[in-house]
Amino acid sequence: MTSEWDTVSFVLASSYREDVLQNLVAGPSTPSQIASETDHAMSHISRALSELRDNELVELLVSEDRKKGRVYGSTEMGAEVWNKIRTENLA
Repeated sequence: MTSEWDTVSFVLASSYREDVLQNLVAGPSTPSQIASETDHAMSHISRALSELRDNELVELLVSEDRKKGRVYGSTEMGAEVWNKIRTENLA
């Protein structure tokens, strides 16, 4: 089982994961909206979303079949991890 600090460290190890998680904790968003708001390339956003999703920090809110207009949101665990990062002044 992964500890909360391991998960915090995983997020902090990538500025892309950090920015994506912060964005999604604020509210659901599409990858293109996140790319626009963070000024990161879409490829970095897509990879970060995949990694965060694999670690159950974000989730796809629309059907898996949908290729355009995919909306992602933070999971409860993602919000808890981001809150830990903020309260510990790590971001």
